[in-house]
Amino acid sequence: MTRDPAPPRSMRRDVTVAVACAAFALGMVGVSYAAVPLYELFCQVTGYGGTTQRAEANTTTLSDRSVTVRFDSNASPGVPWTFRPVEREVRVKLGETRQIAYRVRNDSDRTVTASATFNVSPPLAGVYFNKIQCFCFNEQTLKPGEEVDMPVVFFVDPDVATVPELKSLPAITLSYTFFPVEGPADVAGGAVTPTVGDAIPAPRGG
Repeated sequence: MTRDPAPPRSMRRDVTVAVACAAFALGMVGVSYAAVPLYELFCQVTGYGGTTQRAEANTTTLSDRSVTVRFDSNASPGVPWTFRPVEREVRVKLGETRQIAYRVRNDSDRTVTASATFNVSPPLAGVYFNKIQCFCFNEQTLKPGEEVDMPVVFFVDPDVATVPELKSLPAITLSYTFFPVEGPADVAGGAVTPTVGDAIPAPRGG
């Protein structure tokens, strides 16, 4: 009785490569679903990308020194929204609490849910940029044609003036980018996006 010959080495190598590629693809799918929460955790732990601070309230002392804060907005290709700041920039005193807003409109004919990440530049200034109220890292659901204002309440810690690299800081830029959230949107029970003029609720993170 003869034994079947072993498969060629090249065939075995091809099978191994195919299995490895499939495992890698499945792993990337899993990572993509967790991208936003992982990014949030990574930023909070490392301070990467100019991660801002979160504060319950402003307990700093108001300074006579001022700084310009600029606002940037982006929506990834999977989010059919018009997204922009109501004001492109404001001049604030260090230690002053200020509320601004970003305006977003769903330009599509379907309900879309998305979540925003953020960064501050220069990155070193993120340690001194404190947000009391923000919409980032929270799912935002908009119906077709719906338009809302999303408030941000912040202050810049006066200690920023003690950092040699930031003494001549011309401006701080706060930038947001919306990414799509996979899965059906729960319009009835989805996140409620406050508008400017609403009472400011407890901090929602980011």
